[in-house]
Amino acid sequence: MSPAGTARRGIPLHLLGVGTALPGEPVDNEALSSRLGIASEWVETFIGTRTRHFAVDLEGGHVRWTLEDLCTDAADRALADAGVEPDDIGFLVLATATPDALMPTTAALLADRLGIGGTPAYQLQSGCSGAVQALALARALLAEGTGGGGPGLVVGGDVCTKHLDLRQDFRRLPPGALVNYVLFGDGAGAALVGAAPGPRTRATLTHVTHRLDGLGLPPGQRVEWFGAADLEPYRPAATEDYKAVEDQVPVMALEVRDELLDACGWPPDSVDHLLPPQLNGRMTQRITRELSHGLEWQDVSCVAETGNNGNALVFLQLERLLARIHPGQRALGIAIESSKWIKAGFTVEAPHA
Repeated sequence: MSPAGTARRGIPLHLLGVGTALPGEPVDNEALSSRLGIASEWVETFIGTRTRHFAVDLEGGHVRWTLEDLCTDAADRALADAGVEPDDIGFLVLATATPDALMPTTAALLADRLGIGGTPAYQLQSGCSGAVQALALARALLAEGTGGGGPGLVVGGDVCTKHLDLRQDFRRLPPGALVNYVLFGDGAGAALVGAAPGPRTRATLTHVTHRLDGLGLPPGQRVEWFGAADLEPYRPAATEDYKAVEDQVPVMALEVRDELLDACGWPPDSVDHLLPPQLNGRMTQRITRELSHGLEWQDVSCVAETGNNGNALVFLQLERLLARIHPGQRALGIAIESSKWIKAGFTVEAPHA
């Protein structure tokens, strides 16, 4: 690898522990069909998502878990997995597209709930790429020594269903809005990361990258934040251009794959696992086939069981990866955000025995 390539990679980010949280029992397609009038066979055939978890009650529409609740559960599990106490945390970074409120930030509320005081608490507003952006920020803080001296707590989560009105007449919704009730789920994940390996280091993120790549392209997804002045009956809170997503995401994912391999100087056949973009069951299967064509990469996916829960996805994938990766093995992780076309990715290596 060239010196310039080495500089781009930055310091390794050592993964000390991971935890995740999903609200309630899984909601299957039969339950959605009964509640929303969507054919369960259509969901299975064309979307490929079998279950998802909702932070709101499917029947009454009331909130059962907040984002703060889910992030607290995930963070507690990550701390326990790493054997780290809250007092040891040097900083906190939280990525979400669906904060509980505009102010105070969910990051600040989470820090208070965990009892983490006197440390920086950052919140990033982003979609599926936000978790990777949060990992990149953590790496920069650790490299510069401005993170408070201890390991960083990186959290990602979303409560997408709070933007979906479960009390409306679903017969009046266009298909483009109705499908959101099938695609999305809620959840959170967290990781403890450090600049140096420790006795309980699970794996190392050797490269983390993200960048805007949608100049001139209209957004592929938009999530509204309604104030009292702009509420309109039957105006959808979340909209997607599914055709644009189908066209753009596979191409961008291939570009990220090649950039990651080049940045690390890894031959494709030296990689063992792939963490592909988690859009929905069917699209993720298609992208995985294209990314790993001719290669014996093991797919690490969760979206068919969890739904698309945004910033929780990378942590859910990492948790599954850590359960199956062997000493010395490598993995590529790719996340594509369609809101304004953000490409993100990371590489993982397990310690040698």
